[in-house]
Formats: sequence, C-alpha cells, structure tokens
Amino acid sequence: MAFELGIYSFGEITTDPVTGKLPTARQRIRDYIEQAEVADQVGLDVFALGEHHRSDFAVSATSVVLSAMAERTRDIRLSSAVTVLSSEDPVRVFQQYATLDLVSGGRAEIIAGRGSYLESFPLFGYDLAEYDALFAEKLDLLLAVRERNPISWSGNYRPALHEADIAPRPLQEKLPVWLAVGGAPPSVVRAGRLGLPLALAIIGGALPRFVPLARLYRQTAQEAGHDPAGLRLSINSPGFVASTSQAARDLSYPHFDRGMLENFHERGHGFHTPRPAYDRQAAREGALVVGSPQEIIDKILYQHELFGHGRLLIQLGFGGVPQRETLRAIELLGTEVAPVVRKELPVP
Repeated sequence: MAFELGIYSFGEITTDPVTGKLPTARQRIRDYIEQAEVADQVGLDVFALGEHHRSDFAVSATSVVLSAMAERTRDIRLSSAVTVLSSEDPVRVFQQYATLDLVSGGRAEIIAGRGSYLESFPLFGYDLAEYDALFAEKLDLLLAVRERNPISWSGNYRPALHEADIAPRPLQEKLPVWLAVGGAPPSVVRAGRLGLPLALAIIGGALPRFVPLARLYRQTAQEAGHDPAGLRLSINSPGFVASTSQAARDLSYPHFDRGMLENFHERGHGFHTPRPAYDRQAAREGALVVGSPQEIIDKILYQHELFGHGRLLIQLGFGGVPQRETLRAIELLGTEVAPVVRKELPVP
C-alpha cells in the first residue's frame, strides 16, 4: 500500500469575503460532488466529509452525499470525517456505511469521533455530561456489529440486542473504522488498545509537539498485543495548494479567516486569524498544509520524518474557497504532489 493523499471538508456554508454572497446548501453539496469527481479523476485516494447539524453547514446526512459521490466516481475511497458516534445509533451507522460500501463497490470508510462540534447532543437528546461514556459504549457496539452477525449485546444507553440480524453486510470483508483524535491522550490510548487506525487532527500549533501522541499510539498498541506493522496513522490538517506559495496563501487566507469567524463558534463566537499567524502556521513546522506543489511535497516529507504516517487528508480551502480555484488545487494535488510523495515515501 502506497502513501495515501486525500481531502476532506466539513461542509461549511460561509459568506464569500470578496463578494459578500452566501452559497446555498444545494450549491455546496453540488460543489462537493464535483470535487470528489475531480479528485477521483486525478488519482487522489480519499474524499471525506464531515457531519454537522447547524444551518451554517450543508451536510448532516453524510452517507447520503457520499453515496451520490459514489455514482460519479470509480476508485476514490469515501469516508465520514467524522461520524459523531456519541449521538448516533451505531447499528444505523453500520447499516448506512455498509450500504455505501455496496453502492460504491467496496470504497466506504468510517472515521468515528466524539465530536468537537456539540450541537448533535441536545438535538438528539444526549447528555453532554456523559460525553466520553457514550462514545466508549457506542464504539464498542459499532465494532461488535462489524465483527459478527447475528449479534447479542447489552449496554447502558441503548436497548439490548439478542441474536439481532444487522443487514446489509458490506462488500469489504471488514468495514474500515478509524478513530479520530484531536489531541487528547486518553483518546489516543483508546485507539492503540483497540488496534484501530488513528486519524490525528492537527489544526494548529507546531508539528513536533504532536509527535508524542504518535509514539503513545504505537506504544499502547504494542503493549496491547497489536502488530505495530499493521497500525495505520493519518494526519488531518487544513490546507490549500496553488501554483505558487503566494497565490496559495492569498487565495485561501480570506476564506479561512471568515470560516473561523462564522463556522467555528461552539461557544457562541468565532475568532479572527491574523494574516501573519496564518503564514506562520503555513511554514515548515506549522500545522497548515498551504503552498505551492513543491512546498506541499516538502511539508508532507517533513511530516513523515516526524510521524511515520501513511495517509494525509487535507481540509482543502476551509471557509469556501471558490470552486474553480478549489478544483485546480485538487488537480495539483493529484498530478504534481501525489506522484512525488508516493515515490519518495516508503510503504507504511
């Protein structure tokens, strides 16, 4: 398996900082389907889509949109990013993604997480005080449903199952389930103990400070008896690519800043990102994957020296960079970045 390069989006609906226009949910969904089609054509490996339950995001039914993408693509893997498992029914999640797997010909994945956006908890009647306990139990059920059918299972937050037939079953022998982590060591330990692939979100700060989390993941997995050679690690970070470094930053920054103001406001308000801070984060040791194709290649190779990961997913153009520029960025990633990275990096 070669190094994998893909893109993801949260589905944000953000005011265009240049025109002042606000796209519709329909337009954003159509944009994402077209982006997935182009990503598939240029040979990217993964397209992942987030789940949110607010009017400033277009996608709440992620598997539905991914299924539409499946009909317009051939090879690219289609994933959630993330499935907020704590406020979902794991049985229904499995059915949805098993169905996506059948529709797509075996290309579905789940990236499950506790969720940094919390609107789904009150919406579906869950107590935030049970944030971690809900996730632990529901992850246990999702993995159990994946492993066997029929299934008997009991827990504290869902009615018990007795020899329940959970259908359909996916085309893949085992539906991939990744665990998304935003930097909390206990979550990293959970992924290691279970031997699950880890999607480490790095959205700010210096890359070296996250290295201990990768080490903790591998150490915990090995102590739990999992083969280190079979562990998979993905780095997930915001970014953008254009023909030159200046163009990449000039194009992406206004939209990133507006997205942080309008769409990143869990506590009632967003926050402004000064341009110098954005540029610092786009530098070699910063979290953002922004620049020319060569800069992106250099950033990925530097990341790999630190983490030894086998996948990078880029949150491409957060805040709604216009579609024409976004499609061009996807083309550059697939035609100029991915071939070099796959050639340079060892098979994970």
